[in-house]
Amino acid sequence: MTDLRVFLVDDHAVVREGLKTLINAQVGMMVVGEAAEGSLACERIVVLRPDVVVMDVSMPGLTGAQATARLQLESPTVRVLALTVHEDRGYIRQLLAAGAAGYVLKRAAPEELIHAIRVVATGGVYLDPSMAGRSSVALSEKRRMPAPRVGI
Repeated sequence: MTDLRVFLVDDHAVVREGLKTLINAQVGMMVVGEAAEGSLACERIVVLRPDVVVMDVSMPGLTGAQATARLQLESPTVRVLALTVHEDRGYIRQLLAAGAAGYVLKRAAPEELIHAIRVVATGGVYLDPSMAGRSSVALSEKRRMPAPRVGI
């Protein structure tokens, strides 16, 4: 069985390093790449083809939502899990509309993040439990959205 391939996108090096240590310590998971901003992440993800991208929401340049939308066009099989400090329902809607498969708060327990990665990797949608009650509308909107079209 092959490892679940994870790519990290966060503009804070210490956060990426901590996530890398956590994920690489898991059986069946490995970090295959990382980037500090959205544009570079999209370029690398197209080449590395990870299973899951753990994407910060607030970054300079291309935001997490913008990078997620771009990935849906360039690498539609890649699953995006948003990881953020933002607890506002508007961010959840924005990320899910862009194509993210999950939304986890940075204050979540490490085990919760690992669980979320596994859920989105297997095709599920994951919402941080503390946000789920506030997010039912956003989740139902995600389920109704058509698949993104790619222009040729």
